[in-house]
Amino acid sequence: MISQAALEMIKHHEGVRLRAYRCPARLWTIGVGHVIDQNHIKVPFAQRLELALPAGWDRPFSMEEVDAILAKDLESFERGVVRLCPGSLDNQSHLDALVSFAFNVGLGNLQRSTIRMKYNRADYSGAAESFMDWTKAAGKVLPGLVKRREAERALFLSDAA
Repeated sequence: MISQAALEMIKHHEGVRLRAYRCPARLWTIGVGHVIDQNHIKVPFAQRLELALPAGWDRPFSMEEVDAILAKDLESFERGVVRLCPGSLDNQSHLDALVSFAFNVGLGNLQRSTIRMKYNRADYSGAAESFMDWTKAAGKVLPGLVKRREAERALFLSDAA
């Protein structure tokens, strides 16, 4: 459902790793931001360094394996975006930008966001500007998030991805 351009943008901003690593949230991750064990998300941040890498994940993955994991992950985000922002099915650029955003911050944050509220009221310029409200982590503006949100906003406002 998302375009190839959006897929490449997500890979660019998330990064692609062929071996398991701990993301900034201290969760075991592989490929393009795939959290290996979703149950680990429920573990308090301070205790996550104690979590072992799940069995079978301590090996190099091929790009084909990473692409398959990403495709499966994106399916749920695409469904979630269409459920939360039904009009996105009619506009590829909107769908692409909203899926990229949701993939990064989660569907729960999209659901509670001003982006969604404005989007569903057909305030598309307001929704586009609201992407820039999501540039902080731990209270600090991160240059990488600023670049990602600028790219998502530009994609959202474009006529075609």
